[in-house]
Amino acid sequence: MLSISHEVFYTVASHLSFSKAAEILCISQPAVSKQIKKLEGEMEVPLFQRKGNAVFLTPQGEKMLSYLREAKHIQKRMESDMDIVKSQLTAKGELRIGASTTLSLYVLPKVLSSFRKKWPLVKITLINRNTENILKALTNEEIDLAVVEDKHEASGLHYDFFMADKIIPICSTHSPYAGREISMKELKEIPLALREVGSGTLSAWSRKMAQLNIKSSDLNIKVRLGGTEVLKNFLVEDTAVGFLSPLAVKREVALGLLTEVNISGLAVERSFNFVTRTGETMTDVTKAFIKQAKLSYNR
Repeated sequence: MLSISHEVFYTVASHLSFSKAAEILCISQPAVSKQIKKLEGEMEVPLFQRKGNAVFLTPQGEKMLSYLREAKHIQKRMESDMDIVKSQLTAKGELRIGASTTLSLYVLPKVLSSFRKKWPLVKITLINRNTENILKALTNEEIDLAVVEDKHEASGLHYDFFMADKIIPICSTHSPYAGREISMKELKEIPLALREVGSGTLSAWSRKMAQLNIKSSDLNIKVRLGGTEVLKNFLVEDTAVGFLSPLAVKREVALGLLTEVNISGLAVERSFNFVTRTGETMTDVTKAFIKQAKLSYNR
């Protein structure tokens, strides 16, 4: 923190007026002069010179002002950052988040852990549903923030990009399709296991099929399963091919239980997004959570 003498000098030097400094600092002009003389005595150099009624800085005074400007800037940043830290550590409240399955299981736990360390007194609730039901919960004000795949046609919702993702074809390592390259023609014949209607994963995959002019009725869909984990477990035991995010199958691929299938000409990309109600001001806690999430995954 700057001393009283430094604060007085900074004010006089900024306005080149002893009387103006006294007015701003709410002290008498003799008190201003006393502090300046004290500082000059400590520094053992003159800081001001007078020419008639005008006041000018000496070269030493110019240098002092330059250093104090830098010091004031550092002090302002320090005080601001300390206020932020103080508010984080003492802030109370609740953050209700709704996220689709892939995000809830494989992305947000890392963010929630780092966020909780910075905002330890904030109560966090995370609900895990498919994208369709998460957006309904947001619209019904059951949650404060939604984190879902892609953008969906719905009025009253604001989308903010979080991170990129993709959907890949996956199968068991003992499946006859493991290690093979499959053509788009063969895709219509091989047995498929897909997520349930309302799933963001299924939605992204279905949009890609539509772009390729492939209808569901053209495909050999054997089973639809409600949830990423049940679909993964099914694929480990079965020979069918499914479609999931690499985030969801990272562990199983590393363990040699599942493997990516090479389907030429098929690339399914999507984005994860934060969703809030349009026109509603986000709380500082919600803003901080979004910032933490982006820092965690977009470095």
